[in-house]
Amino acid sequence: MDIKNAQLEVDNWIKNHGVRYFNELTNMAQLTEEVGEVARIIARRYGEQSEKESDKSKDLGEELADVMFVVLCLANQTGIDLQEAFDKKLDLKTKRDHDRHHNNKKLK
Repeated sequence: MDIKNAQLEVDNWIKNHGVRYFNELTNMAQLTEEVGEVARIIARRYGEQSEKESDKSKDLGEELADVMFVVLCLANQTGIDLQEAFDKKLDLKTKRDHDRHHNNKKLK
């Protein structure tokens, strides 16, 4: 599924199940919360912190999907075509960063 269709799917879900979008500030707070859950898993599973028994059942993919859902909500409610924005950003990064990363001795 491309990003444009994902935005439509989220919009349909909100209309059919969610009553309405939470306001932008509430969604920003939710995004922060979801990113924190991703950070917790990464820090404990892949970082140096020990993983608590209660964290071992956490699904990183599910938490990343939560982040995506809220990002798609924010894009929808602020009128952003995220597919267009993403394509533009990827093109910019490709032009700007190609040689920079290939010449970065830290990445060798």
